[in-house]
Amino acid sequence: MLSSTADYALRAVLFLGASYGKDPVRADEIANATGAPHNYLAKTLNALAKSGVVASSRGPAGGFTLAVDPADLVLARIIDLFDEPKPHSQCLLGIKPCDPQSPCAAHARWTEIVRGARAPLTSTTVADLLGAA
Repeated sequence: MLSSTADYALRAVLFLGASYGKDPVRADEIANATGAPHNYLAKTLNALAKSGVVASSRGPAGGFTLAVDPADLVLARIIDLFDEPKPHSQCLLGIKPCDPQSPCAAHARWTEIVRGARAPLTSTTVADLLGAA
């Protein structure tokens, strides 16, 4: 369901969410705790920082902290940075064109299924997953 990058990003955010409001955590500590490759996670954390999900600080006491309260941070905000939601671009039945203006028999139901699968990501927060909500 998730790409490896989105999975590692979510794991890192959950790790940081568990220590929300505390000292910054070094990238290598997050990588070790989440099982993510160090270099790969460093790039992922930088993307999260650029988006404002995490904050980074340099120096001996530097590292990463969650920049958004876990109760306000929905999973879709994290996942969408790496797995952008895309409308299905190809007809499931192989009929062309297939869009809302010219739908195939499966179009409406499939659109509903995709929307339903995404709904929990837009309503579940980091705090919910951490049991802190």
